[in-house]
Amino acid sequence: MQHKPLAGIRILEIGGYISLPFATSMLCALGAEVVKVEKPRTGEDFRRHQNDGSPYFRQYNTGKRSLSVDLKRPEGIDLVKALIPRFDVVLENLRPGKLAAMGLGPQDCRALRPDLVYGSVTGFGSGGPLADRPAYDTIGHAFGGLYSLFGDEGHPQLAGGLCADLVTGLATATGVLAALVGRLRTGTGQHLETSIMEAVSTLTADGISQLFELGADPSRQSRHPQAQNFCVRTATGEYLAIHLSSSQKFWRALCLAMQREDLLTDPRFAEYRPREAAYFELAEIVEAEFAKHPVQHWDRVLTAHDVPFAPVLTMSGYLAHEQVRWLDLVETQPDELAVLRPPWRFGGTRPDRRGVAPRVGSDSRAVSAEVYTDDRIDALVAAGVLFLDDPAES
Repeated sequence: MQHKPLAGIRILEIGGYISLPFATSMLCALGAEVVKVEKPRTGEDFRRHQNDGSPYFRQYNTGKRSLSVDLKRPEGIDLVKALIPRFDVVLENLRPGKLAAMGLGPQDCRALRPDLVYGSVTGFGSGGPLADRPAYDTIGHAFGGLYSLFGDEGHPQLAGGLCADLVTGLATATGVLAALVGRLRTGTGQHLETSIMEAVSTLTADGISQLFELGADPSRQSRHPQAQNFCVRTATGEYLAIHLSSSQKFWRALCLAMQREDLLTDPRFAEYRPREAAYFELAEIVEAEFAKHPVQHWDRVLTAHDVPFAPVLTMSGYLAHEQVRWLDLVETQPDELAVLRPPWRFGGTRPDRRGVAPRVGSDSRAVSAEVYTDDRIDALVAAGVLFLDDPAES
């Protein structure tokens, strides 16, 4: 039996794209019921006019319910306000103050339910000179220093994937869990705030330490001498990554695996500090050794000598890897879309991502019926305030 620690917790999500929906997707997989508030007909923009067909939308919204209501109309605001007392958590990632202007700010909502956990996710926080700027993942990378940290000195470049939005989702989910634990202890809710800029700070801790030690801004290669890491090509074309850190044990193990015991007594490399200073000379030696043998050889000898290493996998290689399969990290949907499960196990079992991504308005009637009569719901539908899913129109 799966352990769903958030079973019984209800979350109302007002927002879109990745940072907030990723957070609520993890909370949903942990057992929470998540109702997503969306605009009529098209739903949130990240559906990309594909309704429930967008793989990106599905990745971050599988298992949720959709309430499609027009928040530009007072009747739509009234419906959401009527629902607030039935939810434990309200989460939003609109521009600072936008929901408050609608009458759905933290004070408004907590007046309707005093123990409500209200969470706001923004780009830069609720104040300061940048508070009103729009922000996406790229902006988080740039402002957080990640493009310079992960790029070559003087040549920052875009990343091949995103992490600012995803770490913001994890920061949001962590904050919600902490607020819920606090509510258990005190009986009161609170206003939780985080932002892309704040969440990205968790990825800069090593870079900030490097800045202090080096006395200069770090870049992609400045950590390699300290980490004693290498990315090397084998004779069969596959790449391996090695990370020794400051351990003499692992340095000795690598030398034995390469059959280069002479390096153990070479004054340039014998100890950690000299190796750090001569890292780029050492990197050329290691690269030359690994180019002599196929990947199967290196997999065998590095494992035998207990060297920390890993294959440099592609996304398809990651999904196919036996360790990923053993960990049961991925749930494959009928069309083969791989949906990630939460990075935790409880009692040895990882929570699943049960269900599918909702169609726009698929749960509008059922959710509204918690507080409104059928006649009132029908009137809202007729007025265009509430939208119900109609597969025949898709």
